[in-house]
Amino acid sequence: MPRDPLIGLVGKPSAGKSSMLNSLTDASSKVGNFPFTTIDPQRAVGYLQVDCACARYGVSDRCKPNYGACINGRRSVPIELLDVAGLVPGAHEGKGLGNKFLDDLRHADALIHVVDASGTTDAEGKNTRGYDPSVDIAWLRSEIVQWIKGNLKERWPAIRRRHIAAKQTAVETMQAQLSGYGSTAKLLVRTLDRLALKEPLEAWDDQMLDHVVNAFIDDKFPTVIALNKIDHPDADRNIAKITKMIDPSRIVLCSAISEIFLRKMAQQGYVKYTEGSEIVDTREDLIADGDPEAELLKEIDEKNMRRINNLRDMVIYRFGSTGVVQALSRAADVLNLIPVFPVRSIAALGVAAGQLSMVEASKPLFRDCILVKRGSTVTEVARKCMNDAPIAYVEGAAGTRVSDEDTVDVGKNDILCFKVGRA
Repeated sequence: MPRDPLIGLVGKPSAGKSSMLNSLTDASSKVGNFPFTTIDPQRAVGYLQVDCACARYGVSDRCKPNYGACINGRRSVPIELLDVAGLVPGAHEGKGLGNKFLDDLRHADALIHVVDASGTTDAEGKNTRGYDPSVDIAWLRSEIVQWIKGNLKERWPAIRRRHIAAKQTAVETMQAQLSGYGSTAKLLVRTLDRLALKEPLEAWDDQMLDHVVNAFIDDKFPTVIALNKIDHPDADRNIAKITKMIDPSRIVLCSAISEIFLRKMAQQGYVKYTEGSEIVDTREDLIADGDPEAELLKEIDEKNMRRINNLRDMVIYRFGSTGVVQALSRAADVLNLIPVFPVRSIAALGVAAGQLSMVEASKPLFRDCILVKRGSTVTEVARKCMNDAPIAYVEGAAGTRVSDEDTVDVGKNDILCFKVGRA
């Protein structure tokens, strides 16, 4: 059965990784049971924001998730996070918690690298001023490359001889060597096809091996750079430098501590705020807008009011949000994850058109939502939802049968009803 996607959070000490993890796992939308059977101490449940299918049918008030939450068609879907601790220079040599760091890393499908954009912590997380955070981005990559390539180079003559003697393909040989790093044959085929190598494996030199390892890392550990502490006065010049060095689509600007503060104020009833939003409303704001919800909020003392106004000026108004929710969304994007909604009855969707009885129309909808890779087949989705239960046939949102080999995408075969039984 396909396993659930796992997002790893990495970052040197004091970069803000703990704040990022806390803000992602302490969402106010936490309700119900989690869909994961076990959560290890280093793992946690975060919440990915997606557009819910209920909005298409105008039944957002009827959407009752079994886990997560749905507010006005915006759904919080649980996703597993992995706290990859022990990142320091020399991790591949066992420094710090290097061995544990690299062992945990291999389980991740994508990484969020939390970087201290303020430059106020050095490579080991000690207080300083004027540190270049772009160095952190480079040495994370270097640590992973040295970890994998170092082990391969040590055994490469024997690997080459075995490859020739066994008459294996490059995929078979490399998969035998890289499976311990979380590789799969499918991933390696994609990596080697993308490289379009002309040289057979037995002719690979050190430069070619380096080329292959780097391409493998791109596919195995796609990484989002979360530039944290953007509200610090030194952050601007560091952000400008990094965005010139790295594809901006891989970068998200964040202030994890601001997100934690806003959620805490919202939970205590001082502000109206939804995680990841660009709007923070106080009681005075709602009164000025004539919003009756103003009576539900408490008065804010002068100290916290100054902090909220500073946060608005330095983070929300400048960058559009605290960036925390967006970092997780970007990680899901690099994995091509989309939501799919398994339902018990396609006929129940007729509620929007008044086609059902009042009893049927009162039943909750879209109880479940799973995350799968865009382009997955209906069969793959069925295995993820139903395990080994025999499937007689599958219905799509139109009430017609869907082929096992049809693929899923947003708005295409993303609402499915699995009929159990023998075909």
